[in-house]
Formats: sequence, structure tokens, C-alpha cells
Amino acid sequence: MIEVSHLSRRYGDRLAVHDVSFRCEPGTVTGFVGPNGAGKSTTLRMICGLSRPTSGQALVCGVPYRRLGNPGRQVGVLLDASAQHAGRTGREVLALSARLLGVPTARVDGLLDLVGLSGAARTRVRGYSLGMRQRLGVAHALLGEPPVLVLDEPSTGLDPAGIRWMRDLLRGHADRGGTVLLSSHLLAEVDRTADRLVVIAAGRVVAQGGRAELAAGGDLEAEFLRLTGADR
Repeated sequence: MIEVSHLSRRYGDRLAVHDVSFRCEPGTVTGFVGPNGAGKSTTLRMICGLSRPTSGQALVCGVPYRRLGNPGRQVGVLLDASAQHAGRTGREVLALSARLLGVPTARVDGLLDLVGLSGAARTRVRGYSLGMRQRLGVAHALLGEPPVLVLDEPSTGLDPAGIRWMRDLLRGHADRGGTVLLSSHLLAEVDRTADRLVVIAAGRVVAQGGRAELAAGGDLEAEFLRLTGADR
């Protein structure tokens, strides 16, 4: 489970995230949606221990991320597909992380096949397209077989077939009892995957719930635009 309680982050005079609270339950995909600059990535960074909150807290599996033992075995994270060693091959990236996590390196080839990178396993990451880096990032997130996944814009750079593959993969993880927090500014794509939506705008949660709860007159997109102020 992920529990975010009254989370805020201030940078000087700018309040990037203000009093954000929501929960992600096991067996569900939670879509964290909002326009660019709404505070999504900042919130995810605080959940994953990369940025300290000014106030409030975020718990993963009942404790702050920084207190998790061997966190990669409990939380799979993809925040920036470009943050990979460009000089290593895709297989080397995963094999090194497998050793750090205490995961059998035999798992690496299976994951490369799962994400469709078997043919590029020995290609250096600098030669990967953005979509290939996203796939490698997903493999890295899954490496420790974690019950929780936290992913920021994982469909960026993927073609339509890749987007569908990503949707099925995340849906399958949740259907097996896992917890998925999926951030995106693409409402239509997240809506096809998520059980619940958390809508953030200008650093504040402006709505959350299931599709039926959020859609006014059945038009979820119109309600999203109204909530985020993008219809003005």
C-alpha cells in the first residue's frame, strides 16, 4: 500500500505541492493525473525518498521509503527513463542491479524478453530510442519482483502497440495483487488502465475517486479540464 498524508513541498517562496493526501490499495492501479507542472513528479519523488517533504509524510508498505530494507525488492520505480548509464548495454544495466538487489542474474534474460528487448540486450543504452529506454526502465522496476510499482509517464515514447503492452502489463500486476501508482498527463490513456484517479492541479489534489464519481454527465475529459482549469 502507498499512503500519502498532507504532503507538501516548498522551494523558496514557491509551494510546489500543498497538502496532498491519497491512498493506493493492493490490487489496484491508481492514476495520478494532472497538467504539466501540476506537482506530479515532485510528489512521486517524495514518495520514493528522493526529495524530503516540507511537511506531511508518504508511507510505502507502512514505512517511509528511506526506511525500507532493500527497497528495490518492495518498490519498483521508474521516474526518468533517461537516467541510465549510456555506456552500458541493456543487459549490463539489469545484471548490475540484480547483483545489488540480491536477485539471481538468470532473471535478467527473462525480463529482457518480457519487455521486448532481447534483440537489443547487447546494445549500449546510448543507442536506445526513448521507447526502448522506457522498456528497460520497466524491466529495472520489475527486477526485484516488488509488490508496489511507482511509474512516472511510462508510456512516453512508446508506439500504439507499446502503449497497449504497457497497459496490459500494469493491469496484470494489479490483478495479481500488486499496487500500481501511475502518473501521467494523458488522461485518456490512464483512464483505460486505472481503477481510481487522483487529479492534481497547481500542487493540490482537486478530486479523487473512480471514473463514475469523477465524470460529470459521463464526460470525464470535460470534468478533468474543468477541475484543472484547462478549459479557461
